[in-house]
Amino acid sequence: MKLSQFRFNLPKELIAEKPPRNRDEARLLVLHRDSGQVEHRIFKDFIDYVEKDDVVVANNTKVFPALLDGEKEKTGARIQVFLLRELNEDMRLWDVIVDPARKIRIGNKLYFGTNDALVAEVVDNTTSRGRTIRFLFDGSHEEFISIIKSMGRTPLPDELRKLRDIEKSDTENYQTIYAKNEGSVAAPIAGLHFSRELLKRLEIKDVKWVELTLHAGMGEFKSIDVEDLSKHRMDAEEMHLSAETCAAIQQAKDNGHRICCVGTTSMRALESAVTIPGHLFPYDGWTNKFIFPPYQFTIADMMVTNFHHPMSSQFIMASAFAGPELLMQTYQTAIKEKYRFSTYGDAMLII
Repeated sequence: MKLSQFRFNLPKELIAEKPPRNRDEARLLVLHRDSGQVEHRIFKDFIDYVEKDDVVVANNTKVFPALLDGEKEKTGARIQVFLLRELNEDMRLWDVIVDPARKIRIGNKLYFGTNDALVAEVVDNTTSRGRTIRFLFDGSHEEFISIIKSMGRTPLPDELRKLRDIEKSDTENYQTIYAKNEGSVAAPIAGLHFSRELLKRLEIKDVKWVELTLHAGMGEFKSIDVEDLSKHRMDAEEMHLSAETCAAIQQAKDNGHRICCVGTTSMRALESAVTIPGHLFPYDGWTNKFIFPPYQFTIADMMVTNFHHPMSSQFIMASAFAGPELLMQTYQTAIKEKYRFSTYGDAMLII
């Protein structure tokens, strides 16, 4: 498959600026892969498509307040640092993106917070992710992370910042209600549609809810720059899949029940942990798995996803699950019906 096969025209007015008033009241397009039938529903109707003992798999990662505003030594020039990954806990080393980056050099000191409460030094500017900095902090790691959290801001996608001013409510809206394990720089946006009320209704119906963790990185925002998809390399992302979650999923499959993945991150995590015979095993490590058509999925029977941008890795993965031609046709229907796209957009259930 070639990247250009996943190009389509997305009207800018269909990119959602704000979330719906209630999480579970976004629109839901239901796509039946076997027949090509399309239904137009509301997200809370998701419960109509799962049965007792089916399993819903969600990514419980929590977005880290990874944006720090500071200034450069001597000049006082304003800078923004995007914390990507902690490389060494004891040395306080982090991979970061610095904006503007052109005048940041090795040895420069960067100051953050009131009265320069936190200081960092640039130690490398040759990494593929931008820069490596070392925070000059003598307290415990817990104290250090506490300071980072008090200063940092939620890294909302740039497209939202271009559409409107970011509001205080975005910090809460850009987290799933079940977010637990902090470490992601991008929210698993398909999960934003689930409300506490809907989770309770799933529990009453005896639909099993299980969780895994995949900390999404900047790769979620990066565009694909190769035409031959087999040559694209995803950034490695940390993931954790427990024995308990594996057992619940495997038991459901063995008993003929269905597995529904919430979002592309959950799907990618499961496919990263499955063996050739089709068995799922616990996983603690990193994955850079990139799924594109043709691809034989092993675990999931259903998938909840948002409406994504053309030629994005998320759209390409959804195309692998639904079938490229069918999903492209369905997207044209969604555009005609004015479904909302991207982070705060509407949802699709592929079954």
